[in-house]
Amino acid sequence: MSNRWRRLGGLYAGLVFFGVSIGLMVRAGLGLDPWDVLHQGLAGRTGLPLGWIVNLTAALVLLLWFPLRQRPGLGTVSNVIVVGLAADATLTVVAEPHQLGWRVAFLVAGIVGNGAATGLYIGAGLGPGPRDGLMTGLAARGHSTRVMRTAIEVTVLALGWLLGGTVGIGTLLYALSIGPLAQFFISKLEVRPCATA
Repeated sequence: MSNRWRRLGGLYAGLVFFGVSIGLMVRAGLGLDPWDVLHQGLAGRTGLPLGWIVNLTAALVLLLWFPLRQRPGLGTVSNVIVVGLAADATLTVVAEPHQLGWRVAFLVAGIVGNGAATGLYIGAGLGPGPRDGLMTGLAARGHSTRVMRTAIEVTVLALGWLLGGTVGIGTLLYALSIGPLAQFFISKLEVRPCATA
């Protein structure tokens, strides 16, 4: 398989898995990552499906790239479309479990799946997601990446919680584990350029 097709396959598999991981964490009901707390809160207030909110938020965040002079890639634009569709499809076919053991299993699968999905779509090297690009764009303007990431995550978490999004043990577990998981999966799933003869 050519390098280009491997990158495209990794990108779209990663974006679909990212949406699936969102759906699993929502069904677990034990807490979401900060952006999805906001998405769920907005979905609850507007009555729109969660996936639509995921995609609409991504499109709005993408607009913030222009003053930062960030250039979207295929992965960026695809993120705006695919993740929300996959999240809604998952929520349609996966029922909310009632037993705590299954809820914990959904949560763990969602967090680990989110890390693997991040490794796939970032490892494809076809452009960051809109939210990641906002952070890197602000950092490129001279702001600390760590400070920008923390400020953005805390802001969306607070807004989402005020809007009624689910904050819980899953939110804490995600915050503690997603960095190491993403780093691990990016190192394993990155599509490296083919050596030329």
